Amino acid sequence: MLKTPHHFPSLTFSRRIISFAAGCVVLSACQGEPQASATATDDPMHNTTVVPGSLIDLRHWKITLPTDSNGDGKIDEVSPPQILRLYEPRFFYGNDKGEVVFTAPNKAITTANSTNTRSELRQMVDPQGGKTKAPSNNFALAAHPQAERFGSIGGRLSATLAVNHVAVTATHPDKKPAFSVVVGQIHAGKDESLLKNGFGYGNEPLKIYYKKFPDHEYGSVFWTYERNLAKDDPNRTDIAYPVWGNTWESLENPGQKGIKLNEAFSYSVDVVGNVMQLTFTAPNKPRVEYSIDLSNNTDAYGNADSLDNPAGYAGDWFYFKAGAYNQCSSKDQPGMWYAGCAGSGVWEEDYRDGNYVRVSFSSIDLK
Repeated sequence: MLKTPHHFPSLTFSRRIISFAAGCVVLSACQGEPQASATATDDPMHNTTVVPGSLIDLRHWKITLPTDSNGDGKIDEVSPPQILRLYEPRFFYGNDKGEVVFTAPNKAITTANSTNTRSELRQMVDPQGGKTKAPSNNFALAAHPQAERFGSIGGRLSATLAVNHVAVTATHPDKKPAFSVVVGQIHAGKDESLLKNGFGYGNEPLKIYYKKFPDHEYGSVFWTYERNLAKDDPNRTDIAYPVWGNTWESLENPGQKGIKLNEAFSYSVDVVGNVMQLTFTAPNKPRVEYSIDLSNNTDAYGNADSLDNPAGYAGDWFYFKAGAYNQCSSKDQPGMWYAGCAGSGVWEEDYRDGNYVRVSFSSIDLK
C-alpha cells in the first residue's frame, strides 16, 4: 500500500551533503566517480525529484547504498530520521509511477564482509532504541531462550515489485549467482557472544532471488535457505526452492513459467512463533506458498536435514531486508559466489554497458 506524503521537520545529517532539492537530503557521488545530475536522464520514469520517503513508510528502515559520499572508505548508511528525506539520483529515488527505485552497479564500494553491491533497506524494529544490533532493533523466534528481550517475536514483510534490469555480462555465467538480484531477505545477526552455543554466524534463512540470463526473455523467481552452520563448515550452503521458473543452478530457459523484466510480482514473509510462511503471487501465475520451521532442521518439504543445525536458527536474532542486493559480483576467483561480472566502477559507464541491477517497488510494508 502506497503511503501519503510525509512532512518532515528540519533534519541534520552527519555525512557531506552536496545539495538540497525539494527538501530532501542528496548524497554526493562516490569518490572518484563523476557526479550524477539531480534529474537522472537514464530512466524515462525519473524526470522529477521524488523522495522515496514520500511514497513508502521508512520510519523503521535504514539503507545501505553503493556509495562513499565523504571519502572515508566506508559504505554509506542512512538511518531514521534522515532516511525519510533521502534522495540519491542514481541509486535510491522515486519515479513518476510512484515506485521506489533501488539500483546497484556490479562494481562499487561494498560492506566489509561482502563482494556484492547493494542499495538495500535494513529493518530497525525500534529506531529510537539504540544501536542497530540492540535487541530492541531486531526480532527473535518464540524458541529463543530470551525472546522477550527483543523488539518483537516474529514479524511480517510484504512487498510488490518489478525487476527492471539485471547484469548482462559474466566471466563465469555458469556460477549460480550470475545475472541475479536478491529483492528480500531475513538475515540473522553476526554475534560472537552466541558462537559457543552454535549460533551467531550471521547466516540467511531467507533470500528471495530473481535471475535472468541475457539471451532469455523470461527470468526465474526462487528463494534460498542457508544451513545455519559456521562459515568454514563444508555443509554450510544455500538450498534453493522454486517459485516461478527455475532455481539458480539451471541454465535452461524458463519460458512462460518464469517472469519477464518489468513484470510485477508480490511476496509476503510471515514469521509466526517459529515458523516462516512465504507467499508469492503475480498476475497470471500460480500462487506459491512455503512453510518452514526455523527452530529445527526440517526443510521446506517437511524432511529432516541431517546436515543442518539441529536447532535451526532458534538461538539467533534477525532483521528483514528489501531492495536490490546485486549478486553479480565483479570479483573473479574460485568459489561459487565470484562470477567475475563486468564493471568499471564508474556509474555512467556501467549503466551504458548494462553492468548493474535495478528494482522498482510499488509497496514495502512491515508489520
